[in-house]
Amino acid sequence: MILMNSVIQYESLYKSNLDFFEDYKKEFSKVLESGWFVLGNNVKQFEEEFSNYCGSKYCAGLASGLDALSLALQNFSFNKGDEIIVPSNTYIATILSIINNGLLPVLVEPDLKTYNIDPEKIEEKISKKTRAIMIVHLYGKCCPMDKIMEIAALNNLKVIEDCAQAHGASFDGKIAGTFGEFGAYSFYPTKNLGALGDAGALITDSEELYLRTKTLRNYGSTIKYKNDLVGVNSRLDEVQAAFLRVKLRHIGKITAHKIKLANIYFENLSDDYIKPVRDERYFDVYHIFNVRTTNRDRLKAYLLENSIHSEIHYPIPPNEQPAMKGIIDNQKTPISKEIHETTLSLPISYGNTEEEIYRVCEVMNKFISNVR
Repeated sequence: MILMNSVIQYESLYKSNLDFFEDYKKEFSKVLESGWFVLGNNVKQFEEEFSNYCGSKYCAGLASGLDALSLALQNFSFNKGDEIIVPSNTYIATILSIINNGLLPVLVEPDLKTYNIDPEKIEEKISKKTRAIMIVHLYGKCCPMDKIMEIAALNNLKVIEDCAQAHGASFDGKIAGTFGEFGAYSFYPTKNLGALGDAGALITDSEELYLRTKTLRNYGSTIKYKNDLVGVNSRLDEVQAAFLRVKLRHIGKITAHKIKLANIYFENLSDDYIKPVRDERYFDVYHIFNVRTTNRDRLKAYLLENSIHSEIHYPIPPNEQPAMKGIIDNQKTPISKEIHETTLSLPISYGNTEEEIYRVCEVMNKFISNVR
């Protein structure tokens, strides 16, 4: 049992990686002794293993999830000012990848039940300048990809999937990132499949896009000192690739643990909270377990008073960020705003125990009884 005054962390990277420490040490020693630190065997092996895991033909390891999104767009040589459809409640990285390519984000509101982009609202935002839909599988739930792919086909649009929170999530048995031209992944340490630093990848079934991405990530070069494209330096680090290979072997165990914790919330948390929706067509991996309540800020403070840490994903809508002034701040997003004002992310890390989650439910249910 948990002591009443023990601290329940939202995420402890120490605890969530503890099971893998010995393997990490062994793999680090191998890399160190190999003397090969950039684009070596671990990167190649991880790319093969991760593409097999996802069910895609190709994978290119990159330096971060943001780079994955940016290089996906760069592959298509869109014209400056072209428009990219994107959900209005995504993390800022998705928006930045569009802006940094000289393109315009066009915000589409999410479905208030799933928090993912609402397909019914996409077509009204498509114009003559629209070139792609950049969807986001938020919180570990896939978007309804059948409807989105149909819209894309009818309008001749590329589809780029932001899978930063959806490692292993699927829709109708098909893994996130394998529907569109690209699936962009982040392996930031807090992800279900997290490295011990920044890392990312693009998956694709197109050999042409795969080879182009590998060229772009390495200064636009395939032959040393010969640069065919205007590229960047965005190579998955050999050490991080070694760590990710360790973690990938255990991703099933990590996901199963998070689903077990999610089920505790579903079964024990008061229905006064708006909990995630479940549907048999979706396999959810619960990178984040969020609830919504109009008393969000009071609840967050109450949890902290009871030594329970929580997070908000995200407190500020992208179009209200100071950096977006004059870029997308003229786009109105009332549904996104409602989500940002009411959502709260609860502990659901691989490092959290079942006893801790029961305690979170107990405290949250007590809060509800006090505010009624």
